[in-house]
Amino acid sequence: MSERRARPRFPLTPKAKKHHSWLRPGGSRANGGSTPPPPTPASEPAGDSETPGYPAPAARSVVEAAVYRGGRRVATPGTLAATYRRLREEADGSMAWIGLHRPSEAELHSLADEFDLHKLAIEDAMEAHQRPKLERYGDTLFVVLRAARYLDAPEEVDFGELHVFVGPDFVITVRHGAAPDLSAVRRRMEASPELLALGPEAVLYAILDAVVDGYAPVVAGVQNDIDEIETEVFRGDPEVSRRIYELSREMVEFQRATRPLVGMLRALMAGFDKYGTDEELQRYLRDVADHVTHSSERVDGFRSALTDILAVNATLVTQQQNEEMRAMTKAGIEQNEEIKKISSWAAILFAPTLVGTIYGMNFDHMPELHWVGGYPFAILLMAVVCTSLYVIFKKRDWL
Repeated sequence: MSERRARPRFPLTPKAKKHHSWLRPGGSRANGGSTPPPPTPASEPAGDSETPGYPAPAARSVVEAAVYRGGRRVATPGTLAATYRRLREEADGSMAWIGLHRPSEAELHSLADEFDLHKLAIEDAMEAHQRPKLERYGDTLFVVLRAARYLDAPEEVDFGELHVFVGPDFVITVRHGAAPDLSAVRRRMEASPELLALGPEAVLYAILDAVVDGYAPVVAGVQNDIDEIETEVFRGDPEVSRRIYELSREMVEFQRATRPLVGMLRALMAGFDKYGTDEELQRYLRDVADHVTHSSERVDGFRSALTDILAVNATLVTQQQNEEMRAMTKAGIEQNEEIKKISSWAAILFAPTLVGTIYGMNFDHMPELHWVGGYPFAILLMAVVCTSLYVIFKKRDWL
């Protein structure tokens, strides 16, 4: 697999100090007041308790809620109501970032009432099992992403679903599944306050970047699986067909996760000028788009390769079956030849046995019983019959 080019993580530039928004032309509220030091962030759980390698999620669906001003955390409310209240208390330029994991219907309706979220987007967030998409409802973006991770032990791809609401002063993430690890995204953003000060669009970029970066290990793992499958195919492993089929299904799912992202990022880039997106964010979003295109092309290549491998495997299986049939046919022919030989000799030996049996019945009143030439005649009759049968069978290649 070709090396994926390195990309700097959230660089800090003078341009990053100016806040533009692709959400609405008016931009965000001005930053005001001093910024207190951020409290220690709590980590978001990265997965379900039944998922190997990931800690169990919190008992409550609100994984973490924080309010930021000037790129720094100013509050970590414990409930949604406290988050709403603190966000209202803060000056313009503040932002709430709320992380949820499989929230209840009541919690989603609470968020909809507070941030004026569209009911269709809320329904999608409740249902899950959505395809990746980007929709705009007024000044709010609703983004659905499909994250992926490669599980080494079972050698399979696990998919998660992430819904993101991005508004003028809030980011809400609703996660259905183990991936992605948004706690790492939050820590990375909080370590770069100048970038976080760009507001919700910068958080959306960081989430997109994390999801797309998560595809790289999956691509590498699938490439290794395909290499192993090719070896198994030519080795004649009887279980390889099932593995090809299962991996092909995963690639269909992976394709559904990556292909729509290409169009989604193009739609975001098309709105750069209209919504005054920061130039640095424009560059990094283009870079994310490049990597999405690369991953999508690799997945397309994997599907094509698996189709070819399946065809080759079917050909090899057919050849093997033909060889087995030829071997069985050859063995049957050889057995038939032996049976013909045995049958021929049995028929030849049966003739003198029949004559001898007739002449050995020892009845007094029997034709030619006291004939002097009877014995030579019987012997001659046996010889003639046996010779005739031998000649007949020899001409028919039975002997």
